[in-house]
Amino acid sequence: MTTASAMPGGAAAVIGAGTMGRGIAQTLAAAGYEVLLFDQNEAAAQDAAAFAATMLNRAAEKGRMSPQAAAAAAARITVAASLADLAPAAILIEAIAESLEAKQTLFARLEDIAGPQAVFATNTSSLSVSAIAAGVAEPGRVVGLHFFNPVPLMKIVEVIPGLRTDDRAIGAALEVAEAIGYRAILCRDAPGFLINHAGRGLTTEGIRIVQENIAAEADVDRVMREAAGFRMGPFELLDLTGLDVSLPVLRLIYDQFYQEPRYRPGVHLAARVAAGLNGRKTGEGFYRYADGQRQEPPEPDPPEAPLPRLWVPPEMHDDLSALLSACAECGVSLADDPAPPAEGVLLVAPWGWDATTTARRLDLDAARVMAVDPLTADRERVTIMSTPVTGAAVRAALHHALRVAGRRVTEIADSPGFIVQRVLATIVNIGCEIAQMEIAAPRDIDDGVRLGLGYPEGPLALGDRIGPARVLAILEAMQQLYGDPRYRPSIWLRRRAVLGMPLGPDGG
Repeated sequence: MTTASAMPGGAAAVIGAGTMGRGIAQTLAAAGYEVLLFDQNEAAAQDAAAFAATMLNRAAEKGRMSPQAAAAAAARITVAASLADLAPAAILIEAIAESLEAKQTLFARLEDIAGPQAVFATNTSSLSVSAIAAGVAEPGRVVGLHFFNPVPLMKIVEVIPGLRTDDRAIGAALEVAEAIGYRAILCRDAPGFLINHAGRGLTTEGIRIVQENIAAEADVDRVMREAAGFRMGPFELLDLTGLDVSLPVLRLIYDQFYQEPRYRPGVHLAARVAAGLNGRKTGEGFYRYADGQRQEPPEPDPPEAPLPRLWVPPEMHDDLSALLSACAECGVSLADDPAPPAEGVLLVAPWGWDATTTARRLDLDAARVMAVDPLTADRERVTIMSTPVTGAAVRAALHHALRVAGRRVTEIADSPGFIVQRVLATIVNIGCEIAQMEIAAPRDIDDGVRLGLGYPEGPLALGDRIGPARVLAILEAMQQLYGDPRYRPSIWLRRRAVLGMPLGPDGG
C-alpha cells in the first residue's frame, strides 16, 4: 500500500476549482498536503486558491488554527498551469462536472501523466465508481472519495471501492480521510452510495404527505423540527439545496434502483421545478424569501370552544400519560367511558393506523373521534387528526384543551401514521434495507446519516429507540391501508423485530 498519497506533506492534486474542489484543496492543505490545483479555466483556479487562503485566514481569526498555520497552509496550494504539472501527485482527486464521459476522459488522460503508483479518486456523488473506472487501463487504481459541501465543515467522507478497485487504492483513500481528521464511511458502489441513499426517506415521504393534501409544507416542517427534533424539515431542506438540484438526484436513485417504490419521488417537486420555483436561490420554492429570509406562513388560530371531557381507550392511556396529566392539571376532565355527553372527545392514539380505521376497529362514534400521535404526545408540538365526519365543535374543543395544556397543535387530515410516524418509519426502513444489502456496516450507516445529513439520530438507532416491533407495526398498517409496496418492511427490520433484536450495531 502506498503511503506517499496519504502522508501529510505529500503531494495531492485536485482537478476542478468549483465549490467542492476549492473546499477539498483547502482541507488537504490545512492537513499538511502540498496541493496542486488545476482547472481548465486557470483564472477559476487562481480565484479558488485565493478563496481557500481567505477561508484559512478566517479560521485563524476565529481561533481554529494559528495565523502561522493558516499562512503555511495557503502557501501549500499551487495552481497548476496544465494537467502535465500534476505528475508529482500520488493521489489525484477529481471534482469536475458530474458527467461519466468527462470523468472517464480525465482519468484516461491522467494515466499518461501520473506515476504508476498514483491513485485516482473521484468525488462523484451519483455516478458509479465502477463505471468511471471502466474508462481507464488500470481500473484498480480508481476509488470514490466523496466529500460533502461545505467540505471544511462537513467532516465526513465516503470511501467507495469500485468492483475492480484494489486494496492499495482503498487504503490510500482511507489514509487521506484519517490524515485530514474526517470520519471515513466505507460503502459499496451502489446508487446514492450511503448518505444520499439514506436521505430519500425524509424528502420523498414529506412530498407524499403534501401531495395527498394531508398537511401543508410548513406544517410538515414544523412538526419534523419541533416534534421530531430535526434541524430542518424536508421542504426547508429542498429549498436550501435547490429543487432543480434535488429532483435529478431523486429521479436518478429511483431509476438506478429500477423504480423501487421506496424511492418514488412524487409529482409535487417536479411541478415547482417546471415553474422555475427552485428555492431560496430564486426567491421562491416551497416558501417565499425576502432578502434571503424565509417567510413563514402564519398558523391559523382555532375557534373558541369550551373545554371538553376526554375519553381515552384504556390500552392507550400509557402512550398519552404525560399529555393527559397536563390536560387534567388545566381543568380538562377525563371520562370513564365513551358514552355521551355529545360534546365529549373520544381521543385515540393509533400506531400506523388512521383515525377512521381506529374508530371502526374500536367501534367508536366516528363523529366524536380525534386522534393524537402517541410518538410525539410528550412534545411541545402535538399532531392531531379527525375522521372525515368528526364534528367541528369536537375538533375545536380538543384544540382548546391542548393549547390550555401548553401544547402547540398541528391538525392534519386523516392519515395512516400522522406525519412523524410515517416519515421516521420510512427513514428507518430505508436504513434497514441499506444494512440488508450490506452497502455499509450498521455503525457506518448511523454515523454517516448523523454527520452527513444532520439527523438527530442514525436510522438504525432511531428504530431502536422507537422499537423495531413498533416500526414494523407502523409500516404494516400503512402498507395495508395504502396497498403500496413503498411501505413493505425490510427483511432486516422484520427478522430483528420478530427475534427481539436491536437494529443497530449491537444486533449486527
